[in-house]
Amino acid sequence: TGMGFERLVRVLQGKTSNYDTDVFSGTIKAIEGITSQTYTAGDDKQSVAFRVLADHIRAISFTIADGQLPSNTGAGYVIRRILRRAVRYYYSYLDYKQPLLFQLVPVLAAQFERVFPELHQQLDFVSKVVKEEEDAFLRTLEKGLKRINDILATEKASGSGSINGKEAFELFDTYGFPIDLTRLIAQENNLQVDEPGFEAEMAQQKARSRAATAIDTEDWVTVNDVANTSFVGYHTTETTTKVAKYRKVKAKGKEAYQIVLEATPFYAESGGQVGDSGTLTIDGETITIYDTKKENNLFIHFADAIPAVLSGSVIAQVNTTRRHEITVHHSATHLMHAALRKVLGTHVAQKGSLVNEEHLRFDFSHFAKLTSEEIAQVEAIVNTKIRENVPVVIKEMSKDDAIAMGAMALFGEKYADTVRVVVIDPNYSIELCGGTHVGNTGELGFFAIKHETAVAAGVRRVEAVCGAAAEQYIIEHMQLLQDIKVALKHPKDVLKAIEQQQAEVSDLRKKLESLEAKQLAAIQANLVPQATTHNTYNFLGTQVEVSSADALRNLAVGIKTALGDVAVVVLTAAIDGKASVVIAAGDAAVAKGVDAGKLIKTVVAPLIKGGGGGQKHLANAGGVDTAQLSQVIDAVKQKL
Repeated sequence: TGMGFERLVRVLQGKTSNYDTDVFSGTIKAIEGITSQTYTAGDDKQSVAFRVLADHIRAISFTIADGQLPSNTGAGYVIRRILRRAVRYYYSYLDYKQPLLFQLVPVLAAQFERVFPELHQQLDFVSKVVKEEEDAFLRTLEKGLKRINDILATEKASGSGSINGKEAFELFDTYGFPIDLTRLIAQENNLQVDEPGFEAEMAQQKARSRAATAIDTEDWVTVNDVANTSFVGYHTTETTTKVAKYRKVKAKGKEAYQIVLEATPFYAESGGQVGDSGTLTIDGETITIYDTKKENNLFIHFADAIPAVLSGSVIAQVNTTRRHEITVHHSATHLMHAALRKVLGTHVAQKGSLVNEEHLRFDFSHFAKLTSEEIAQVEAIVNTKIRENVPVVIKEMSKDDAIAMGAMALFGEKYADTVRVVVIDPNYSIELCGGTHVGNTGELGFFAIKHETAVAAGVRRVEAVCGAAAEQYIIEHMQLLQDIKVALKHPKDVLKAIEQQQAEVSDLRKKLESLEAKQLAAIQANLVPQATTHNTYNFLGTQVEVSSADALRNLAVGIKTALGDVAVVVLTAAIDGKASVVIAAGDAAVAKGVDAGKLIKTVVAPLIKGGGGGQKHLANAGGVDTAQLSQVIDAVKQKL
């Protein structure tokens, strides 16, 4: 019948609007409590804002809980657009200027706990992601609204009747306004948006981006015609094969070749794992393959040159040392993924990865920085699995069977009907994966996390090492520790010795600051009497000797205060071989037209070959030409 759940509830509860039912009433009451505004169920903009928030927060929260994070592309951008539309409504029509939507997530989680428990289970994570998105948009929203209001006023005055494509793209590119938000605001002001013009601007930007990385590719030259390349690299790193075809490519003025073999042991970049490198030997001539990628079911081998003879047999040999280090890092990624889920929670899901011979990089959904204790826990779990020397079992089966046995799949990833499943202890890690892996976890040797950072709202990144790379990491850190011990003259307790030195440095810094303050006070006492009257201003301009730009600024402020509201102070100094200038002006001087910031930019900065800025009362500049400092004071004085 087309009657959705909300309409059915409206009929059953005898309401005139979906938003009057208990499906939305709890959320609307929460919005009233947060904003101190009252919902009237009318058609005014305030009531519309209530309904927009109540509706949009459901879509946003459920989608994030289901694994889709806001982003600038694809489905993630749909979520971002919905969220930013909601932010604009509460900012403009509920007069609420701080994050609001994240405060509604707990209301939804409690309401739908029994029918959608995933939201309740990931409450903290979803709330954090929503808040970070709100914070990010609110930082540009005020400036964006000011800009669009200026555009609206201009277009109305000109009678054009629409926001042109270039302006719409500026709002998108500079202020983060999705095109549908710009369209909505334009409609509220009886204007249209030149959307074809917007799309043209977007296309031009994409074209510029493509041009920056453009590759000139020649046609394929067929040697032996084959439809697809067969990959034999799971079981061997060397095979005898033939060249199927090749082509010449040119990028940034450099020529290279792409070669397709009938069969190859070279793994092509995919699933985060980098492509193999190695050699091809044909008729006694050996060339280096520096990368392997996949394109339309073809394994493409990248080389700087091709052999003179291509028709004979080819010995394709993978760089086994590099392949092994890549492989141990890929298996370590699976171990770490499972460990992260055990330590942080089941909301952890892979959002991206890079696996090469030097390290692994893993992006995952999580709402907070990992503590040192959490990192230690993850490392301990992974290293325990390594010591257990667990067999790595690889199976091929139907996708449905794999999911039924608990295999993890990437959200949004497309899989064939038959999938490859990597099992490292059925009770620990089961993942769909097409990469190369070790025979047992003992081959990883040792695992260590090097870095943990944020890469986007609700997404963290871990960089880690294992195998030979982990050994090198430990060696470097042990050497660093030894160097620190030597520098500290071999203390028994290194940490205590460092803390003691830090305390001593802090104490010396305080003493130095005290001495500097006394020195500045003495300089100020000496300079204040030297002030003269210039065009009704208490003017003082001189070059001084100070240790830092901060000291120069503090001295200028102190002298200005001593000279009163009509003071204008210009201090110059050569600090570490560079020119430094500060201008300070009192309230009355500013009221008469003195603008320290303008003087710095238009008079001082060009003289000392530098830059600077500030406010009307206080501004500073830095430059490379100390020889011109003597002219600065007179140049400023002439402008007063």
